[in-house]
Amino acid sequence: MYIRSLTAALLSLATLSGAAAHTGTDFDTHFADSTLRIDYTIAGNASQSSVYLDMTSIDPSGWAGRRYNLEYMPLAGNGSVTVRSAADGTTLYHTTFSTLYSEWLSTPEAKVNRRAYQLVQLLPYPRHEVDIEVCLSGARRDTIASFIHHFDPADILVRRPSASQIPVPHRYIHRAGDSRDKIDVAILAEGYTAAQTDSFYRHAEEAVSSILSHEPFASKKDRFNFVAVACESIDSGVSIPRLGQWRDTAVRSHFSTFYSDRYLTTPAVKDIHDHLTGIPYEHIIILANTDEYGGGGIYNAYTLTTARHPMFRPVVVHEFGHSFGGLGDEYFYDNDVMTDTYPTDIEPWEPNVTTDSEHPKWHRLIKPGTPVPTPPEQAAQWPVGVYEGAAYSSHGVYRPADHCRMRDNVTPDFCPACQWSLANLIDFYTCPSSATSWIND
Repeated sequence: MYIRSLTAALLSLATLSGAAAHTGTDFDTHFADSTLRIDYTIAGNASQSSVYLDMTSIDPSGWAGRRYNLEYMPLAGNGSVTVRSAADGTTLYHTTFSTLYSEWLSTPEAKVNRRAYQLVQLLPYPRHEVDIEVCLSGARRDTIASFIHHFDPADILVRRPSASQIPVPHRYIHRAGDSRDKIDVAILAEGYTAAQTDSFYRHAEEAVSSILSHEPFASKKDRFNFVAVACESIDSGVSIPRLGQWRDTAVRSHFSTFYSDRYLTTPAVKDIHDHLTGIPYEHIIILANTDEYGGGGIYNAYTLTTARHPMFRPVVVHEFGHSFGGLGDEYFYDNDVMTDTYPTDIEPWEPNVTTDSEHPKWHRLIKPGTPVPTPPEQAAQWPVGVYEGAAYSSHGVYRPADHCRMRDNVTPDFCPACQWSLANLIDFYTCPSSATSWIND
């Protein structure tokens, strides 16, 4: 069934009472100012998937995530974590994410092989016993794996940082205020040796400058902190398998993910979070020290992009649109090559792509009289419309604008629909009343 309203598309909620929307869960009542890190393993193949608990740990230095709207998330992603009171089942915290595993399931290998992927989730540390549910969704928005485990905050086997462990050297590039009230983004060095630390900081400054030059980040830069974390690698550069080059780097990133030459990702998700222990963060950008073109962005997981390529500035913004904003790719190919990932009879969860041309999620931004589908040659007349071709497919999937930063590297801005979605998401993370206003939109 298509999602036929903007509210339903942007909020992963079935129903919500007015009282709950206005009051919500009180953070200090249910959570301590510490971070619970849970390491999972997700594994399987195209026909069966499972989630396994690996390890729990505490970072007592603080909680950098949201303290408002704890029970809700605006975007569904390809997975979710829900924290419920063990005493009465009340939902205390809910978050969503995507994983490289979800993408792998659509590859030919997943039909003949089994693989395991790392998943790390950061949660506010519960004051009382809770039950934690992890769910994974398939391309058809169905649940393909579900796992519930109990957590006792007094458990002596919850790992704690050793007394000798100190944070990796870091420097704030942009600091708008205390982590309690801001969105904290960590920028991690990948493939930079100790001698290249200054170069990394310059690249981190360039990344922040580029992101904050785009709306809605520019108007809402007072909501963000960006901290550059100078993690050292033994080798300079990153691994490029098609050239036979393998490097010993901080998070073992490599190109040719799923045999796509420009797709740069890392399997070492736990290493990423190990390097960030003790530093306030909730979103992650990884800068790869290479001039090879490529990158990747996974919703609520990480952005990974190359810092020495001439297109670094637009690419890091595009990938941050994926990892922070959950935006989908708006480019497409002549043939429908990704229908396993985006089946045309299912509405995608990404806020800027749709398979329902009659009821797009950005309908309130479309001028009356706009033709559907909107002809690209009339883009000047209809800056927001329903343009066919998006999410790698030329037919059956639609985008809000003919050109957008989520389609190409030459368009200078996010389209109005992407800007609208990003602005609402920023408000959701930082404003106590945003869940109510969004739901009642």
